[in-house]
Formats: sequence, structure tokens, C-alpha cells
Amino acid sequence: MMRRRRGPSLLRTAAVVGTATAVSKGVSGSMDQAAMNKQQQMEQQQAAQTAATQAQTDLEQMKAQLAAMQAQQLQADQAQAIAAAAPPAQSDLITQLQQLTQLKQAGALSEDEFQAAKAKLLGS
Repeated sequence: MMRRRRGPSLLRTAAVVGTATAVSKGVSGSMDQAAMNKQQQMEQQQAAQTAATQAQTDLEQMKAQLAAMQAQQLQADQAQAIAAAAPPAQSDLITQLQQLTQLKQAGALSEDEFQAAKAKLLGS
């Protein structure tokens, strides 16, 4: 009697199933690795963008602080210039007018010279 074959052998079926399982796991692992790599790349891009935004904010704050310091320095320079250009103190003015009067009384200044010097001191 002859035996009839009814399909592939048990060993062949096991080999095909084992190969299919290995390929399936390999493809699945590759897909998982690709997804993880993409996720890491997105996280790195997000971190870089956050750092760039923070750096821009810090730069704007430093610019604002610099502008404020420059404005303060300008005000201080202007105040110093005004103080330097201010007319002499009242006591100095009185002293100078008294000296002019003494020069006029001593005859060193004429009436016109006295009036011109007095006008110059008084700023009129």
C-alpha cells in the first residue's frame, strides 16, 4: 500500500511559521525603533525651540535694561551739564555786584561800564 501525502510535512510547516514569526517581530521592532527615533527627534526639536525662545526673551530683557541704563546716564549727564551752566549762586552775585559798586565809586568804572557789567551779571 502506498501512502498518500496530504500536505506539507510537520517540519516544513514549523519552519515556515517560525520564519514568519521572526520576520513579523523584526518588522514590528523596526517600526517601534523608527517611532522612538521620531519621538526623540521631535522632543529634541521642541527643546531647541524652547531654548531659542528663552534666549530671545532674555535678549529682549537685556536690551530693555541697557536702554534704561543709557537713559539714566543721559539724564545724569544732562543734569551735570545744567548744574555746570547754572548761574553763580546768589551770594556770589551779590559779592560781584558789591565789587562793581566799589570799582565805580573808586572811579575805575564809568557809569556806562558799570551798567553794562551789572546787566551782564544779572543776565538781562
